[in-house]
Amino acid sequence: MTKGITRERIVTAALELLDEKGMDALTVRALATRLDVRAPALYWHVRNKQELLDEMATEVMRRVTGALAAIPPGDGWREDLGSYAHVLRSEYLLHRDGARIFSGTRITDPDVVRMKEPWFERWAAAGWKPADADDAIDVVTAFVVGFVIEEQERRQAAGTDPARFSLAERDAWLGENAPLVKEAGRRCDEGDQRFERHLGIVLDGLAARRDG
Repeated sequence: MTKGITRERIVTAALELLDEKGMDALTVRALATRLDVRAPALYWHVRNKQELLDEMATEVMRRVTGALAAIPPGDGWREDLGSYAHVLRSEYLLHRDGARIFSGTRITDPDVVRMKEPWFERWAAAGWKPADADDAIDVVTAFVVGFVIEEQERRQAAGTDPARFSLAERDAWLGENAPLVKEAGRRCDEGDQRFERHLGIVLDGLAARRDG
């Protein structure tokens, strides 16, 4: 084992490389170069890129868990899930392609998974079954991952082509026979406003399912 190379150091370097180069340039070989070691030295810790992504996603979720632990318990499941969604989005946005690294990963730290236990205990008192509570967290996680992937991709695309999402060009392209589609597309509430609106729809849907 190469002296000084730890999983923690590997993950820190990998997140830095992600921020500089993006997901597609994140490879074990590129990471080895950054750490000034040969690629085989990293295989003591991560066997392939998927395991590297697992460790990166786990570190991000550790930070999410820590941030949530600093927030007083909410009044109920909706407030808990709202806090979780906001913290998760904030952590993803700290890194280029932050949400992409999470997709398809497996959390490697049991403490991160156990963070759901206090929520399940509180929600059980309100009539939630553990499986239903887990579904609710999965739904919110999937929403945040998808929202941030789209958010970051659009932001990067607009950075290289500012006219790519021009409403005026879109309206001209649609022509004269889509006035409602044009009106709907003019709601310019990207970022925080759009996130709040869509999160509200998700939470309302979970509430309706609970009450149904």
